[in-house]
Amino acid sequence: MSRDAELAAQVAHADFNQPNIARMYDYHLGGSANFAVDRHTAEQALRIAPQELDYCWANRAFLGRVVRTLVTEYGLDQFLDLGSGVPTVGNVHEIAHEHNPSARVAYVDWEAIACHHARHLLGPDEWRVTVTEADVCEPEVVLNAAGVAGLLDFTRPIAVLAFGILDIIPTTDGAGLAARYRDACVSGSALAVSNNAQLTRSDEEVAGLRALLANTSTPNLHLRTPEEVAALMPGYTLLDPGVVPAPLWRPDRPVSEQEARRGNVYGAVGILR
Repeated sequence: MSRDAELAAQVAHADFNQPNIARMYDYHLGGSANFAVDRHTAEQALRIAPQELDYCWANRAFLGRVVRTLVTEYGLDQFLDLGSGVPTVGNVHEIAHEHNPSARVAYVDWEAIACHHARHLLGPDEWRVTVTEADVCEPEVVLNAAGVAGLLDFTRPIAVLAFGILDIIPTTDGAGLAARYRDACVSGSALAVSNNAQLTRSDEEVAGLRALLANTSTPNLHLRTPEEVAALMPGYTLLDPGVVPAPLWRPDRPVSEQEARRGNVYGAVGILR
Protein backbone atom coordinates (compact mmCIF):
# COMPACT_ATOMS: atom_id res chain seq x y z
CA MET A 1 0.00 0.00 0.00
CA SER A 2 1.36 3.44 -0.90
CA ARG A 3 1.95 6.08 1.75
CA ASP A 4 -0.94 8.14 0.35
CA ALA A 5 -3.28 5.15 0.55
CA GLU A 6 -2.19 4.45 4.13
CA LEU A 7 -2.93 8.03 5.18
CA ALA A 8 -6.28 7.96 3.39
CA ALA A 9 -7.22 4.70 5.12
CA GLN A 10 -6.29 6.05 8.55
CA VAL A 11 -8.29 9.26 8.18
CA ALA A 12 -11.41 8.32 6.30
CA HIS A 13 -12.95 11.81 6.30
CA ALA A 14 -9.84 13.51 4.88
CA ASP A 15 -10.08 14.98 1.39
CA PHE A 16 -7.01 13.74 -0.45
CA ASN A 17 -8.28 14.68 -3.91
CA GLN A 18 -8.02 18.44 -3.38
CA PRO A 19 -4.72 20.12 -2.53
CA ASN A 20 -4.49 21.55 0.97
CA ILE A 21 -2.24 24.43 1.98
CA ALA A 22 -1.27 22.87 5.34
CA ARG A 23 -0.10 19.70 3.60
CA MET A 24 1.67 21.75 0.89
CA TYR A 25 3.48 23.67 3.63
CA ASP A 26 4.40 20.36 5.24
CA TYR A 27 5.86 19.16 1.93
CA HIS A 28 7.93 22.34 1.51
CA LEU A 29 9.36 21.84 5.01
CA GLY A 30 10.32 18.23 4.29
CA GLY A 31 7.40 16.56 6.07
CA SER A 32 5.60 13.35 5.17
CA ALA A 33 1.94 14.13 5.92
CA ASN A 34 0.99 15.10 2.38
CA PHE A 35 -0.56 13.52 -0.71
CA ALA A 36 0.52 13.43 -4.33
CA VAL A 37 -1.93 16.22 -5.16
CA ASP A 38 -0.33 18.41 -2.47
CA ARG A 39 3.19 17.70 -3.69
CA HIS A 40 2.23 18.41 -7.29
CA THR A 41 0.56 21.70 -6.38
CA ALA A 42 3.43 22.72 -4.10
CA GLU A 43 5.87 22.17 -6.95
CA GLN A 44 3.63 24.25 -9.21
CA ALA A 45 3.77 27.05 -6.63
CA LEU A 46 7.57 26.96 -6.74
CA ARG A 47 7.55 27.20 -10.50
CA ILE A 48 5.27 30.23 -10.29
CA ALA A 49 7.17 31.92 -7.46
CA PRO A 50 10.46 30.29 -6.40
CA GLN A 51 10.47 32.40 -3.21
CA GLU A 52 7.69 30.24 -1.75
CA LEU A 53 10.27 28.00 -0.14
CA ASP A 54 11.85 31.07 1.47
CA TYR A 55 8.42 32.01 2.79
CA CYS A 56 7.91 28.63 4.44
CA TRP A 57 11.26 28.58 6.20
CA ALA A 58 11.08 32.24 7.20
CA ASN A 59 7.64 31.73 8.70
CA ARG A 60 8.72 28.61 10.56
CA ALA A 61 11.85 30.21 11.99
CA PHE A 62 9.86 33.26 13.10
CA LEU A 63 7.47 30.97 14.99
CA GLY A 64 10.37 29.44 16.90
CA ARG A 65 11.82 32.79 17.94
CA VAL A 66 8.43 34.08 19.03
CA VAL A 67 7.65 31.10 21.25
CA ARG A 68 11.11 31.20 22.83
CA THR A 69 10.82 34.94 23.48
CA LEU A 70 7.36 34.71 25.02
CA VAL A 71 8.41 31.88 27.33
CA THR A 72 11.81 33.17 28.41
CA GLU A 73 11.26 36.94 28.46
CA TYR A 74 7.54 37.27 29.24
CA GLY A 75 6.89 34.16 31.27
CA LEU A 76 4.00 32.90 29.14
CA ASP A 77 3.33 29.21 29.58
CA GLN A 78 0.05 28.77 27.67
CA PHE A 79 -0.24 28.75 23.87
CA LEU A 80 -3.24 28.56 21.55
CA ASP A 81 -1.93 27.80 18.05
CA LEU A 82 -4.59 28.64 15.46
CA GLY A 83 -4.28 26.90 12.12
CA SER A 84 -1.31 24.97 13.45
CA GLY A 85 -0.98 22.79 10.35
CA VAL A 86 1.04 19.59 10.25
CA PRO A 87 3.58 19.24 13.07
CA THR A 88 7.18 19.19 11.93
CA VAL A 89 10.56 19.93 13.47
CA GLY A 90 10.45 22.96 15.75
CA ASN A 91 6.86 22.63 16.94
CA VAL A 92 5.47 25.09 19.46
CA HIS A 93 5.38 22.54 22.27
CA GLU A 94 8.95 21.41 21.61
CA ILE A 95 10.29 24.94 21.87
CA ALA A 96 8.10 25.87 24.83
CA HIS A 97 8.97 22.70 26.77
CA GLU A 98 12.66 23.23 26.18
CA HIS A 99 12.40 26.35 28.34
CA ASN A 100 9.42 25.44 30.53
CA PRO A 101 8.48 21.74 30.74
CA SER A 102 5.10 22.66 32.27
CA ALA A 103 4.00 24.86 29.36
CA ARG A 104 0.65 23.97 27.82
CA VAL A 105 -0.06 24.08 24.10
CA ALA A 106 -3.43 23.70 22.38
CA TYR A 107 -3.13 23.09 18.64
CA VAL A 108 -6.17 23.83 16.45
CA ASP A 109 -6.62 23.04 12.76
CA TRP A 110 -9.54 22.01 10.61
CA GLU A 111 -7.45 19.80 8.31
CA ALA A 112 -7.96 16.16 9.25
CA ILE A 113 -4.52 14.88 8.22
CA ALA A 114 -2.79 17.66 10.15
CA CYS A 115 -4.69 16.72 13.31
CA HIS A 116 -4.20 12.98 12.80
CA HIS A 117 -0.47 13.40 12.28
CA ALA A 118 -0.19 15.70 15.30
CA ARG A 119 -1.90 13.20 17.59
CA HIS A 120 0.31 10.41 16.30
CA LEU A 121 3.47 12.41 16.99
CA LEU A 122 2.37 13.68 20.39
CA GLY A 123 1.24 10.42 21.93
CA PRO A 124 -0.20 10.36 25.47
CA ASP A 125 0.71 13.89 26.57
CA GLU A 126 -2.74 15.44 26.88
CA TRP A 127 -2.04 17.12 30.20
CA ARG A 128 0.39 19.46 28.39
CA VAL A 129 -0.55 19.32 24.69
CA THR A 130 -3.86 18.83 22.86
CA VAL A 131 -4.98 18.76 19.23
CA THR A 132 -8.44 20.02 18.30
CA GLU A 133 -9.97 19.57 14.86
CA ALA A 134 -12.02 22.73 14.39
CA ASP A 135 -12.40 25.78 12.16
CA VAL A 136 -10.53 28.75 13.63
CA CYS A 137 -13.15 31.01 12.03
CA GLU A 138 -15.56 29.76 14.71
CA PRO A 139 -13.95 31.08 17.91
CA GLU A 140 -16.80 30.02 20.16
CA VAL A 141 -16.45 26.42 18.97
CA VAL A 142 -12.67 26.51 19.35
CA LEU A 143 -12.68 28.14 22.78
CA ASN A 144 -15.29 25.73 24.14
CA ALA A 145 -13.70 22.62 22.66
CA ALA A 146 -12.54 20.14 25.27
CA GLY A 147 -8.97 20.23 23.98
CA VAL A 148 -8.80 24.00 24.48
CA ALA A 149 -11.10 24.78 27.41
CA GLY A 150 -9.91 21.71 29.28
CA LEU A 151 -6.23 22.54 28.90
CA LEU A 152 -5.82 26.30 28.99
CA ASP A 153 -6.68 28.54 31.94
CA PHE A 154 -8.20 31.70 30.49
CA THR A 155 -7.93 33.51 33.83
CA ARG A 156 -4.18 33.59 33.17
CA PRO A 157 -2.26 35.04 30.19
CA ILE A 158 -2.34 33.04 26.97
CA ALA A 159 -0.33 33.48 23.79
CA VAL A 160 -2.53 33.24 20.71
CA LEU A 161 -0.50 32.28 17.64
CA ALA A 162 -1.90 33.16 14.21
CA PHE A 163 0.84 32.19 11.79
CA GLY A 164 -0.16 32.17 8.13
CA ILE A 165 -3.85 31.88 8.99
CA LEU A 166 -5.41 35.38 8.90
CA ASP A 167 -4.21 35.70 5.30
CA ILE A 168 -6.05 32.59 4.07
CA ILE A 169 -9.37 32.74 5.93
CA PRO A 170 -12.49 33.43 3.82
CA THR A 171 -13.22 36.83 5.38
CA THR A 172 -11.04 39.89 4.91
CA ASP A 173 -11.98 40.96 8.45
CA GLY A 174 -8.99 39.37 10.10
CA ALA A 175 -9.08 42.03 12.82
CA GLY A 176 -12.63 41.06 13.72
CA LEU A 177 -11.69 37.41 14.05
CA ALA A 178 -8.55 38.17 16.07
CA ALA A 179 -10.62 40.40 18.37
CA ARG A 180 -12.94 37.52 19.25
CA TYR A 181 -9.97 35.55 20.53
CA ARG A 182 -8.52 38.65 22.20
CA ASP A 183 -11.73 39.17 24.15
CA ALA A 184 -11.36 35.72 25.71
CA CYS A 185 -7.90 36.59 27.06
CA VAL A 186 -6.73 38.57 30.07
CA SER A 187 -4.20 41.40 30.25
CA GLY A 188 -0.66 40.19 29.71
CA SER A 189 -1.71 37.75 27.02
CA ALA A 190 -0.04 37.87 23.62
CA LEU A 191 -0.94 37.74 19.95
CA ALA A 192 1.66 36.74 17.37
CA VAL A 193 0.85 37.15 13.68
CA SER A 194 2.54 36.31 10.42
CA ASN A 195 0.98 37.40 7.15
CA ASN A 196 1.83 36.95 3.48
CA ALA A 197 3.22 40.06 1.82
CA GLN A 198 4.37 41.26 -1.56
CA LEU A 199 7.98 42.18 -0.94
CA THR A 200 9.80 40.52 -3.83
CA ARG A 201 6.90 38.78 -5.55
CA SER A 202 5.90 40.34 -8.86
CA ASP A 203 2.30 41.09 -9.73
CA GLU A 204 2.40 38.15 -12.14
CA GLU A 205 3.65 35.83 -9.41
CA VAL A 206 0.94 36.94 -7.01
CA ALA A 207 -1.72 36.47 -9.69
CA GLY A 208 -0.34 33.00 -10.44
CA LEU A 209 -0.37 32.00 -6.77
CA ARG A 210 -3.93 33.23 -6.34
CA ALA A 211 -5.04 31.25 -9.39
CA LEU A 212 -3.32 28.15 -8.00
CA LEU A 213 -4.85 28.54 -4.53
CA ALA A 214 -8.28 28.97 -6.08
CA ASN A 215 -8.29 25.21 -6.67
CA THR A 216 -7.27 24.30 -3.12
CA SER A 217 -9.32 23.96 0.06
CA THR A 218 -8.22 27.50 1.04
CA PRO A 219 -8.77 29.64 -2.05
CA ASN A 220 -7.96 32.98 -0.40
CA LEU A 221 -4.76 35.00 -0.14
CA HIS A 222 -4.96 38.31 1.72
CA LEU A 223 -1.65 40.12 1.27
CA ARG A 224 -1.16 42.88 3.83
CA THR A 225 1.08 45.90 4.33
CA PRO A 226 2.76 46.61 7.68
CA GLU A 227 -0.04 49.06 8.52
CA GLU A 228 -2.67 46.44 7.70
CA VAL A 229 -0.90 43.84 9.84
CA ALA A 230 -0.79 46.29 12.77
CA ALA A 231 -4.51 46.88 12.28
CA LEU A 232 -5.10 43.18 13.05
CA MET A 233 -3.90 43.80 16.60
CA PRO A 234 -5.88 46.56 18.33
CA GLY A 235 -5.60 46.43 22.10
CA TYR A 236 -2.08 45.04 21.97
CA THR A 237 1.21 46.87 22.53
CA LEU A 238 3.58 45.75 19.79
CA LEU A 239 6.93 44.43 20.91
CA ASP A 240 10.04 45.83 19.25
CA PRO A 241 10.80 45.91 16.38
CA GLY A 242 7.08 46.19 15.51
CA VAL A 243 5.76 44.90 12.19
CA VAL A 244 8.71 43.87 10.06
CA PRO A 245 9.64 41.24 7.47
CA ALA A 246 9.57 38.15 9.68
CA PRO A 247 13.30 37.28 9.40
CA LEU A 248 14.08 40.70 10.93
CA TRP A 249 12.04 40.04 14.07
CA ARG A 250 14.72 39.51 16.73
CA PRO A 251 16.90 37.36 14.47
CA ASP A 252 19.36 34.82 15.85
CA ARG A 253 21.97 35.84 13.27
CA PRO A 254 22.64 38.78 10.97
CA VAL A 255 20.01 38.96 8.22
CA SER A 256 20.29 41.20 5.19
CA GLU A 257 17.35 43.26 4.00
CA GLN A 258 17.41 41.32 0.72
CA GLU A 259 17.19 37.96 2.50
CA ALA A 260 14.43 39.20 4.78
CA ARG A 261 12.33 40.51 1.89
CA ARG A 262 12.68 37.24 -0.02
CA GLY A 263 10.52 35.56 2.63
CA ASN A 264 7.53 37.73 1.62
CA VAL A 265 6.02 37.57 5.10
CA TYR A 266 5.48 40.18 7.78
CA GLY A 267 5.59 39.32 11.45
CA ALA A 268 4.52 41.06 14.65
CA VAL A 269 3.94 40.23 18.31
CA GLY A 270 1.85 42.20 20.78
CA ILE A 271 1.07 42.06 24.49
CA LEU A 272 -2.53 42.68 25.54
CA ARG A 273 -2.91 45.81 27.63
